[in-house]
Amino acid sequence: MPEDAVGAVGDRLAPVLRQVRAGNGFEEALEQILQVVRLGLVGGGERLPAERELAERLGISRVTLREVLKVLQEQGLVESRRGRYGGTFVLPRPSDAGEEELRRRIAEVDIEDVLRFREVLEVGAAGLCAAHGLTREQAGRLREALAGTREATLGDYRRADTLFHLTLAEVSGSPTLTAQYAAVRATVNDLLDCIPLLVRNLEHSQRQHAALVAAVLEGDADRAREVMREHCAGTAALLRGFLA
Repeated sequence: MPEDAVGAVGDRLAPVLRQVRAGNGFEEALEQILQVVRLGLVGGGERLPAERELAERLGISRVTLREVLKVLQEQGLVESRRGRYGGTFVLPRPSDAGEEELRRRIAEVDIEDVLRFREVLEVGAAGLCAAHGLTREQAGRLREALAGTREATLGDYRRADTLFHLTLAEVSGSPTLTAQYAAVRATVNDLLDCIPLLVRNLEHSQRQHAALVAAVLEGDADRAREVMREHCAGTAALLRGFLA
């Protein structure tokens, strides 16, 4: 994988990977890398950042990181490859899992609870970003994430959409909100995997994304919260319709 592609992967992980607490380094590092895989931020066949970079981002030793990666290998989520272009690669999800496997994954999920919590976090993040303002660097990242959703192919749209929402959460300035959103978004993605991608819905979502970014950059907190609330409601309606 070219070095610039590896760097792009690393950039995607910024909203999720953070320094872990000393007492639970192994467990928290495992949780975060599992979120990266579940969120699809590193897709099947793509390489995770180098061990040194991952260890530095997480604030753990490379020995601890290797223990984490060993668990992921044992669970069939990643594989280690040697050689010049080696590293740790995320394995594609089984294509034959089908609807039965997807339904099994969400059988214990309280859909209403997930959707309400997601709305609280998303609307809150949008309001915070608009009310407190973004730095030039933060605004650039949000615009870049928006462009990523606009340019994404249908097959890569969900990852780009996930990254857009994670970026909004991160630039809100609350690491706790970002961590909570990453966790709930992983569950939302499991739910979304159970329903089809609808082109008309994606076009509508894109208009809402653009309106949201405009409101945030203009400092209109009320408008930003309103657009995000509508956006969350649209996704919730689809999920309820298909899965309830």
